[in-house]
Amino acid sequence: MEGLNLSNIRESLEPYLNKATARVRKEDLPDGESGTVAEINGKTVISVNSNEPEERQRFTVCHEIGHKVLGLASSHQHVPQWGYAKRDLNEVLCDIFAAELLMPFEQFRAAARGREPSLDTVLKLMEAFRTSFPATASRLARLADSPCAFVTMQGGSVRYAAMSTPLRRMGARITSKSPIPSDSVAAQLREAGVSEYRDGYVAQDVWLENWPSGLELNELSRHHRSSDTTLSLLWFEEEDAPRFEVDRFGTRVEVDEGLQELTGELPWPGKRSRK
Repeated sequence: MEGLNLSNIRESLEPYLNKATARVRKEDLPDGESGTVAEINGKTVISVNSNEPEERQRFTVCHEIGHKVLGLASSHQHVPQWGYAKRDLNEVLCDIFAAELLMPFEQFRAAARGREPSLDTVLKLMEAFRTSFPATASRLARLADSPCAFVTMQGGSVRYAAMSTPLRRMGARITSKSPIPSDSVAAQLREAGVSEYRDGYVAQDVWLENWPSGLELNELSRHHRSSDTTLSLLWFEEEDAPRFEVDRFGTRVEVDEGLQELTGELPWPGKRSRK
């Protein structure tokens, strides 16, 4: 999709549709069916569900364009968007492709610059780019300049985690298929069984595996009771990061804290006597 004029892409998807020789047709589709695609007279016709919110319709259009551009076969199933549970890999890849189209890198970075991850930030970016919460929060986590992650959970298990470059460089891990951490905001929200947002502070090692304790993490979660899907945006400031680095082989390297405190005792000679 290089060489396109994306200056008005937040208002119109025409540049993408023209490039893909496609057109959109709005239809009254059954509940749970976001869209279909067909080749008619050499042109791609994307049908979207007119009953769904506008941001979902825009996402569906870009998702279907993804199938055509990437050459990936469709395998649509009635599963929640960005849930990743039992979804065909082609569908997941086209979701990621759609997010890239809706939130172009340069525009999104400019809009997010100087904003810390928060519900207010996500809502403002959602309004600016006319995108959904999961798509926007995931994009924000990937492009953040600070340690940040976006976790998708379903049925009580972690399905997928997107991480910012700074967090990946620290060697952070959130394993898929693992249970939702019991001390997390996500677990509390899911146990309450309500569809709402909730935020709070948890320890970093609640979410991050093999991590030092005693460090604080911000967690913003959203739960969808009907699909048992929970989403969490996680972040902390650079100054709250543990003091270690990761070498080019991915091995954690402890940071040198400087010279040891002087005790008045000489470190030599050692216990071994000279012969």
